[in-house]
Amino acid sequence: MANRIGLGIHHRLPVVLAGGVYPCPSSYSVTCAIGSVHPSLSKALKKWTSGGGGGRAPRRLILGLGVSFWTQYMSMAGGSVGGNSFIAFARQKGAVEEILKNAEWPEQFPFKEEDFQRFDESPDSLFYETPRLVTHIDDPAIAALTKYYSEVFPPSNTPGVSILDMCSSWVSHFPAGYKQDRIVGLGMNEEELKVNPVLTEYAVQDLNLNPKIPFEDNSFDVITNVVSVDYLTKPLDIFKEMRRVLKPGGLAIMSFSNRCFFTKAISIWTSTGDADHVLIVGSYFHYAGGFEPPQAVDISPNPGRSDPMYIVYSRKVSTA
Repeated sequence: MANRIGLGIHHRLPVVLAGGVYPCPSSYSVTCAIGSVHPSLSKALKKWTSGGGGGRAPRRLILGLGVSFWTQYMSMAGGSVGGNSFIAFARQKGAVEEILKNAEWPEQFPFKEEDFQRFDESPDSLFYETPRLVTHIDDPAIAALTKYYSEVFPPSNTPGVSILDMCSSWVSHFPAGYKQDRIVGLGMNEEELKVNPVLTEYAVQDLNLNPKIPFEDNSFDVITNVVSVDYLTKPLDIFKEMRRVLKPGGLAIMSFSNRCFFTKAISIWTSTGDADHVLIVGSYFHYAGGFEPPQAVDISPNPGRSDPMYIVYSRKVSTA
């Protein structure tokens, strides 16, 4: 019988610093953390909290909102995991893999439009205009992701195999020397895509502005997305497009850590923790339809000592 879990979320507020993105521990105040991103954002928050904005900060600035979704709607089978023990459970190596097993999804997609708002709603094309030839997770996390790819990708140089690296950049973290006839990068910055050595072609597109993936039906065997699912403001539209362009039985791999550009990440992501992120991404697959039940894998290489790394994946339902 499924146990209903009351999530006691361990929050981390990510902070943007030079060369990458870093989690801010929960002991920081919201004002402190946002001030680390940009002083003007801290001033804006103070205005709201001091009464200038009605005494209440905008929803997307407050930690903890969005958590009630899971406590109200979600339950999972398998074991005696109760609300008080959930945080410790989720931190155990491999425990995240249990989260999506036998998930009981609400009948309707439970998120609201405000859950996909960002603090910075300026055009994403401006934010990504300058090339960032840096990595956003540490080396052990990158190595873990590359190893995972080596285990699940079709063998290198398999005839007819096509891969789409969605939200691509200057590096895709594919195994060294990995090749296919067609590896497509779909990203925001052309200069980054140009220097990505694994790509055979690329396209520049803002999926938040236009979620239609610019490729034919049943085009790809694999879709990857590395530490970018948290920026998607129209995730259901995009996951339906992923389903469309995947071949029957095609594999979609969403990977993420606990780091992000806070001002561009969606509200439901910044207001919840790692375990919830697994559920959020799993819900995208579920409600997009046409995918097998999503599964989660914890590939974190050194829990507590390097960046965590999680995978949520699914396959397009095969047709007869």
